[in-house]
Amino acid sequence: MNLLVLLAIVLLIIAGHQLLKIIELSRGLKKTKEWQVTDTDNNMMGKVMLAFMIVFFVFFFWQIERWIDRSLPPAASVHGKLIDQLWDANMYLITVIFLVTNFFLFWFAYKYRGNSKRKAVYYAHNNKLEMIWTVVPAVALAFIIIFGLKYWNEIMADAKDPNKVVVELYAKQFDWTARFPGKDGKLGESDYRQITGSNSVGLDSTDVAGNDDVLVKNEMHIPVNREIELNIRSRDVIHSAYLPHFRAQMNAVPGMITYFKFIPNKTTVEMRKDPYTVKMMDGINKQRALNGKEPIEFDYLLLCNKICGVSHFNMQMTIIVDTEADYTKWLATQKAYKTVAVKQ
Repeated sequence: MNLLVLLAIVLLIIAGHQLLKIIELSRGLKKTKEWQVTDTDNNMMGKVMLAFMIVFFVFFFWQIERWIDRSLPPAASVHGKLIDQLWDANMYLITVIFLVTNFFLFWFAYKYRGNSKRKAVYYAHNNKLEMIWTVVPAVALAFIIIFGLKYWNEIMADAKDPNKVVVELYAKQFDWTARFPGKDGKLGESDYRQITGSNSVGLDSTDVAGNDDVLVKNEMHIPVNREIELNIRSRDVIHSAYLPHFRAQMNAVPGMITYFKFIPNKTTVEMRKDPYTVKMMDGINKQRALNGKEPIEFDYLLLCNKICGVSHFNMQMTIIVDTEADYTKWLATQKAYKTVAVKQ
């Protein structure tokens, strides 16, 4: 068998060599030099450019159709709708420009293909064209920047709801800890010098207010339709608190407290029933089944969006958005983290 394969390879090499000889001999019969480009060559290449344009555009739209169900589901926060609107406006604008510019790129390659009977015209300058391709992009960019700044100011304004839920997100390599206020409704003070194996977030033992704070890992709950204020800290390196479904992200920086607020407007149960989410999870679970893995349910996630070390990929926490009643029940089941107050 190996001998037959070897003979087949040798015969292919000989056949290829003979074919190259025939091509070389045929070139000598032509009236033009082999390096000279003819009108026939130019016409063929012009038509190939048009054909490539069609294939290129078909592939572009096929890619959108093929992967659209793997993008994020609709925003699950009030401000997330604003971000999605700005995103959609940008994507529509970019897509239109992409299609128009590429159409003219290929069309001009065909229309102005080489021709021995036609000479190129030297076109040095045109004030109107200069004005058009300066003003039009400037107007488009101004639109994007103005609306971006408007939405940014609305999103980053201070939390003013007196009924807000305050949560501290504490990052360290390679996990998250969420700290909720106790019955007094206030987070206790923290001090990095008091971090120990039993006091992982550095709660200040001299602060009585921190005696009933609630610490949770792996899974945290928040109520729907209430303002959530996140105070974000880091023990070691720069992390990033990324909540993609709520369109929220803020760096966790050692030595300082960063901040973000949002209002979730869909419970986890509601999002699991959303048609887009159902379609997305069907696609994911079909792929998991092909890989021999069990199906999973949709969950909101808190991720780290800064490459913070070797286990960065595993730094995440599940977020459950509850109804007000379910959130109250969950919070009541959580045990307070007790510190020992030191008398001054």
